[in-house]
Amino acid sequence: MKTKTWMLAFAALPMLQGCTVLAIADVAASTVIYGVKTAVNVVDAVTPDIINRDKDKSKK
Repeated sequence: MKTKTWMLAFAALPMLQGCTVLAIADVAASTVIYGVKTAVNVVDAVTPDIINRDKDKSKK
């Protein structure tokens, strides 16, 4: 079933306008970028003492 879905998607791409294809690619890229940023922020929030320990000592 997945193969048929992919084949249909690739067959439909040439029929779409270029702007639509770029918009779909932009949304996909933005989703990945914001997902990575969110993951980094979560890791930073969970482990602030480990990452920022050296920075805090140098400020004092």
